[in-house]
Amino acid sequence: MSTPPPSPDGTDGTEQPFVAHLIELRDRLIRAVIAIAIAFVALAIYPSPSGLYDWLAMPLIQHLPAGATMIATNPISPFMVPIKVTMLAAFMLALPVVLYQVWAFVAPGLYTHEKKLVLPLIISSTLLFFLGVAFSYFFVFGKVFTFIQQFAPKSITAAPDIEAYLSFVLNMFIAFGAAFEVPVVLVILVRMGMVSVEKLRDFRSYFIVIAFVIAAVVTPPDVVSQLALAIPMCLLYEVGIVAAGLFVKHTQAPDSDASSEGPVT
Repeated sequence: MSTPPPSPDGTDGTEQPFVAHLIELRDRLIRAVIAIAIAFVALAIYPSPSGLYDWLAMPLIQHLPAGATMIATNPISPFMVPIKVTMLAAFMLALPVVLYQVWAFVAPGLYTHEKKLVLPLIISSTLLFFLGVAFSYFFVFGKVFTFIQQFAPKSITAAPDIEAYLSFVLNMFIAFGAAFEVPVVLVILVRMGMVSVEKLRDFRSYFIVIAFVIAAVVTPPDVVSQLALAIPMCLLYEVGIVAAGLFVKHTQAPDSDASSEGPVT
């Protein structure tokens, strides 16, 4: 077998595919960063960082005593906290573009049956995360703050710090966003052969206990938020069992894939 002719730059060409992948990865990272930057600039213009923070703080402000406001104990917090909120909102706004760049980079290396699995998982995991964030903001926050205000002593004037509130919100967003990924995790576990659908059904009662333990650890120490996290996790576990069975059925590697079709390099 003859050796491949040298490339014009003096190399034998064996390193070109790896370099080409690095260049493509760089280009797609740049596109993702540009999308986030455009979203940041757009949000900075309207509704502005302060407007975004006001919107984020609305569930708490609505449940504070009349005339009470939030405070800033750090001199630069009134500037930095809204900027952090804007950066987070920009990333979430540009997330479809970011995920598309990830998908476009890895898709050529996947078999057809793998594409049938990966793309729906990327889309469903993103939607479920956003659903968990929206559920915590529009439903859980109001219930939690109402519950807390009912137990607040009359001698205390509530004036939460804006950085502490941002930390609380991020923790809740991450907790509920991750909890809503239960169906995706089950699908991946079943598809990888680590567990069967029948085992998941048998594990149902144990998962209920685990869900309530997780809710007690990651949420504030109140019954409302714990139930608001544990109950959806249990319901999504049932959804994951059904979804795992469907995905395994429709994403099995056919014999033709194994013999005649491979990933594109």
